[in-house]
This record gives sequence, structure tokens and C-alpha cells, in this order.
Amino acid sequence: MYECAYLHAWETGSEARASVGKWAEFYNRTHLHSDLGDRPPTVVRWLRKDEPQPGH
Repeated sequence: MYECAYLHAWETGSEARASVGKWAEFYNRTHLHSDLGDRPPTVVRWLRKDEPQPGH
């Protein structure tokens, strides 16, 4: 989040909201995370939803 929020000086709240939304979309769908096996969080979440959950 630092990469987005602290490096911009937005004029309005709507500019900030739009920019943070675009950044979150990139971060969750495109950005590779080493802790997740070099996959984006959306892919990991999608793969996990097909796994049986404990207690179900």
C-alpha cells in the first residue's frame, strides 16, 4: 500500500479512491508474491476455494 498511498498527492478523495482501487486491482490480480509461490493472491484464493475446508 505504501507504493500507492504515500507516493501520490491527490487533489480530491475521489482521485485517491480511484488510484487506490487501481493499485489494489494490480496488487491482487497481477503482482507476484514470493510468499505465495510467485503467484498473485487472487490465483491462490481461487485455488484454495476448490480445496475441502476443515470441518466441512
